[in-house]
Amino acid sequence: MTASRVKELRRASRRPALAPAPAGAVSLAMGEPDFPTPPSVTEAAVAALRAGHSHYADQRGLRELRSALASRLPAHPGRNWTADDVVVTHGATAALAAVVFATIGPGDRVVVPEPAYSLYADLVVLAGGIVDFVPLAPDLHWDLDALAEALPGAAMMIFSNPCNPTGIVHSKQELEALGKLLDGSDVLVVSDEAYHRLVYPGHELTSALEIESLRDRTVYVQTFSKTYAMTGWRVGYLTGPREVVDAAAQVHRTHNGSLNTAVQHAALAALELPDATVDAMVDTYRQRRELVVAHLSGVPGLHLIPPEGAFYGFLRYDTGLSSEAVVRELAEREVMVRAGAEYGPSGEGHVRISFAASEDDLWIGLERIVRYFDGMRS
Repeated sequence: MTASRVKELRRASRRPALAPAPAGAVSLAMGEPDFPTPPSVTEAAVAALRAGHSHYADQRGLRELRSALASRLPAHPGRNWTADDVVVTHGATAALAAVVFATIGPGDRVVVPEPAYSLYADLVVLAGGIVDFVPLAPDLHWDLDALAEALPGAAMMIFSNPCNPTGIVHSKQELEALGKLLDGSDVLVVSDEAYHRLVYPGHELTSALEIESLRDRTVYVQTFSKTYAMTGWRVGYLTGPREVVDAAAQVHRTHNGSLNTAVQHAALAALELPDATVDAMVDTYRQRRELVVAHLSGVPGLHLIPPEGAFYGFLRYDTGLSSEAVVRELAEREVMVRAGAEYGPSGEGHVRISFAASEDDLWIGLERIVRYFDGMRS
């Protein structure tokens, strides 16, 4: 009784079901801030419920929230962003699903530079499209020559910036080069910028919406989850070409319905948080990043390109074991990480470490990882 596309998804997907770490283990697997949601955000949700905001909201999102989000989008010389340009979704997950299901059909080819967030490929498979994985360059930035070969005839290219799982920030120059490659084509670009506030010294994020050659073909996907420590609140949004936005809104309305009304009031409160609130979290991530880089640097057989953004380290190892086997064996040693193969063929031989964990858990987890690989060499 299972649909053929679900069968194909089960065959192709490498995404594990998420579960809490067992007692005694530390988890460096979850891409989830360990900070509590700021109190004013929680208080706004409580106040909204007490004020009776417990009924259906506009299926595209509360107009006041969409207006606030539109006012924060990068300036577009030929367009005045309005509430009608924004759709509020059940997290970035639902935003990504809405745009893929709205634009990709059977046989459509979608270019995914990889290693990449594993949801992208799963959504394309579920829509009946064809995933065209394009390996990154050795420095984990885009291989522009490989993209130049893959992009002609594609329906879409999808990526995250900063990147999950690599921690790379794709530069303004890379984005401009992509724009040149796409000149004269109809390829839709989906830029998932969930980690846009998590960028470390020496690096700067440029949104795809700021690139003249990309802005009119880009669907911008965003979430409150990472910036405001609101993963469980499930608030995301998207914008882009109006035709695509309207189609994605139709899909989201059909598949998800409107987002929790009180939660949208909480999202409005999050937008009013002072920069210092977010900056304090980013500074903590920076310190944890430095801890990870220092702890793993110089360890024989381990190779880490220092993360430029987000809160992940993509660790390459020299043993011959599959990444899924390494993950299992590390779990037996009470540290949870993610298998690099989850993120595409080039991810094999890597594990992803999240430093969205307490410093104590990081110390313990990193010690167990180093001890494990040391033991494999002896």
